[in-house]
Amino acid sequence: MLHLNSNCHIAESSLKHLVPASILNVVSMLQEFWESKQQQRATFSSEGLVVYESMPSSGPPFVSYVTLPGGSCFGNFQGTLDDADDPSTSVGAYHYMLESNMGKTMLEFQELMTVFQLLHWNGSLKALRETKCSRQEVISYYSQYSLDEKMRSHMALDWIMKERESPGILSQELRAALGELEEARKAGQELRFYKEKKEILSLALTQIYSDPDPSSPSDDQLSLTALCGYH
Repeated sequence: MLHLNSNCHIAESSLKHLVPASILNVVSMLQEFWESKQQQRATFSSEGLVVYESMPSSGPPFVSYVTLPGGSCFGNFQGTLDDADDPSTSVGAYHYMLESNMGKTMLEFQELMTVFQLLHWNGSLKALRETKCSRQEVISYYSQYSLDEKMRSHMALDWIMKERESPGILSQELRAALGELEEARKAGQELRFYKEKKEILSLALTQIYSDPDPSSPSDDQLSLTALCGYH
């Protein structure tokens, strides 16, 4: 495990000094990103601390974890370094997300990551792939919106549609979400993703009982149609 702290020398200006993507050093990229956040005096006192872990392996897939300031933890594995230059891969999308959020605070970036966790959880990312939207388009589109009541309502509507197709799935998902939230709380983990899942599912159940035939607002800017037409 490698601990990098805020006493490290800050690299000269950000992404233009990164190595070419074909030999992308993800560790250096992440460290430079968080050091730039320290310059902006972000909220947390441990802003400069990033923890990297690599799991021992004699061959691919090679698994690594990075724990970011504030406690968020991400893991990924790729078979070749070329995947880092491919925006259709997870590490390529993460690279693009870092680049496009260099001017934002850590909390703004963390919120965007939570949005994409939720989109993956409720099946929206899969639906977007089927419409041939690229990951860059999805990231650029959702970067415009905050995780607010409007977005929660939109995601709740997705689950109402799922409930119509598979009665009982909402209650099942809510029970699972409550269990995950409780386990994460006891483990001292960051809770935003788990809490948002609970809120969205609870909202969906409330809407079902209050309005047996809910429908999407005609001006819903977060619809798949709006995204597919966004360029």
